[in-house]
Amino acid sequence: MNPKENQFPQFGLCLSNERYAASLEVGKVYRVIRDDDAAAQGYIRVIDESGEDYAYTTDRFHLIQLPIAVEKVLSSAS
Repeated sequence: MNPKENQFPQFGLCLSNERYAASLEVGKVYRVIRDDDAAAQGYIRVIDESGEDYAYTTDRFHLIQLPIAVEKVLSSAS
């Protein structure tokens, strides 16, 4: 795996679910999907409560880098 690719945050902590209460839970960690086009527009793509990936404004999340062991557990649970 490319070391630079490994540095991309794989998870985001939800800070706001205003207008999206059914799709996002504040305080929950969501899997982030890299989407450079969305990022260029100020959005982050996450797998939300529906199980599908959607783009939300970046200010709704705090990107986090987790230890590899934790990422593996969370990724396998998705």
